[in-house]
Amino acid sequence: MMDAVATDSSSTPSNEKPRRVRRTRMTGAERRQQLLEIGRTLFAAKGFEGTSVEEIAAKAGVSKPVVYEHFGGKEGLYAVVVDREMRRLLDMVTSSLTAGHPRELCEQAAFALLDYIEEYTDGFRILVRDSPIPQSTGSFASLISDIATQVEDILGREFKSRGFDPKLAPLYAQALVGMVALTGQWWLDVRRPKKAEVAAHLVNLAWHGLDGLEAKPHLIGRRKS
Repeated sequence: MMDAVATDSSSTPSNEKPRRVRRTRMTGAERRQQLLEIGRTLFAAKGFEGTSVEEIAAKAGVSKPVVYEHFGGKEGLYAVVVDREMRRLLDMVTSSLTAGHPRELCEQAAFALLDYIEEYTDGFRILVRDSPIPQSTGSFASLISDIATQVEDILGREFKSRGFDPKLAPLYAQALVGMVALTGQWWLDVRRPKKAEVAAHLVNLAWHGLDGLEAKPHLIGRRKS
């Protein structure tokens, strides 16, 4: 930790020397974290295009070159923010899947996503926007696909035990995870009903939909292709 010295003359008589006040200067790691938090807040509120390096620097109380020194520019800062949020969401979903029963696993996955939306609202707002630059961890769509891959294994075992074609598990996994993700985007703004109720309804639709699954579904309309 480095210290800087400032003076305070607000309560000092004019014939006396100003009192010296010790002010703490951030370390490089602390400054980087501060810029990440400020950038995260601004990107969530204004988007990538609506946020400037000048505003980020001003909020942090530093000059523009400090932002460039840490991240190389706005694009670099944005990429780090997005990568961190994507890893956080994936970790939350992955670590939540601890149950043995498939229905409870569905509940845990739904809660994990809703928990993330509730606890890291700014992060989710950033993730669901179309990113103007590529990230090392891919896009939000690729993240959803990663989560679906984990669900796919669960569905594959369930399909096999019920006599369904396990090769169709990836299709159903994408459908289920996509349903939860899109519902999460809607719930982000309305915030009702309560989280547990939203999770219950999602699992209700998913589970009972799977419960009545046809081994060979068919179309009832005139269109067949």
